Amino acid sequence: MSQFERLTIDDIARLANVSRTTASMVLNGHAERYRIARSTVERVLAVAAAHHFSPSQSARALRSRKSGTLGLVIPELTNFAHASLAQALETQSRAAGYQLLIVTSDDDAQCEADGIVQLLARQVEGLIVVPATNEPSLYLRCAKRLPLVFADRRVADCDIPWVVTDASASVTELVGSLLAHGVEEVVYFGGQSELSPSRDRLAGYRAALAAAGRTEGADWVHQRDYRRASGQALTAAWHAAHGRDPQAVFTGSITLLEGVLAELIAQDRLDEAPRLVTFDDHPLLDCLPLPIDAVAQDTAQMAKHSLAAIQAQLAGQTPENVLVPARLHRRGTNAHRR
Repeated sequence: MSQFERLTIDDIARLANVSRTTASMVLNGHAERYRIARSTVERVLAVAAAHHFSPSQSARALRSRKSGTLGLVIPELTNFAHASLAQALETQSRAAGYQLLIVTSDDDAQCEADGIVQLLARQVEGLIVVPATNEPSLYLRCAKRLPLVFADRRVADCDIPWVVTDASASVTELVGSLLAHGVEEVVYFGGQSELSPSRDRLAGYRAALAAAGRTEGADWVHQRDYRRASGQALTAAWHAAHGRDPQAVFTGSITLLEGVLAELIAQDRLDEAPRLVTFDDHPLLDCLPLPIDAVAQDTAQMAKHSLAAIQAQLAGQTPENVLVPARLHRRGTNAHRR
């Protein structure tokens, strides 16, 4: 048996010396409709406040079929971009009258499916998902039950609405800046090749090479996942294969950049580091001795459009897909040591 006591509406009614029905009417905001005396209302509310009690949201959801909650599924909270998206969505959802419930998938399809089941069991009114897989079946089943929108990633051959960053255009501009300033070799370190952000970022990288009339080197593109350890391993492997670091490196995420920096520091090569540019930005990049240009995603706009897509579906409308523009945060495109 638990050592904790869970108060019920029956306990509040007993403490306030009223019937259960009266307590329920007061706490659910129906006192005026049923002409309950002001003194009784004040007594019930005072008892509830003193015991930090609020009516069961689950019971209220069963009666009204509205839970006042939305679900968010993201790969991990340690990813700065996804944490920023979660923060923006929580703030905007609250302002719209919703409580946001968050689960993480660890980029694992089964873990994601389990998390979605938990959110559905809590009667969320809509789902915002950063998908962990390109398999649309799970998402299509969910979309038959409630509004669903993809954020940050999209799934091929699936008509579920999405809101993603315009990664291709921003990466083309970022890598193109390096090439325009005399860099001859730009190596690409990316994440899982099957994910839509990976495809978009690689497409932007290759578009920059094509625009500059450069031929992609045989050992320029490497993709694993977006974890820090992969950035470090890719850096070590490239150096071992070539006996040097590349002239420049584009990393597909801030976590991959962390791994690159970790390897350079571990091997005491930071003073001779390649020119580094990255997708995703972080305030700490302003504090580094290296000038690292970055693609800064607009997570506030991504959250805004994702929430609007959920609300549109709740209203019986079909939302449009949205490409959110990114901006370049330049810290030293002209500062080339090689």
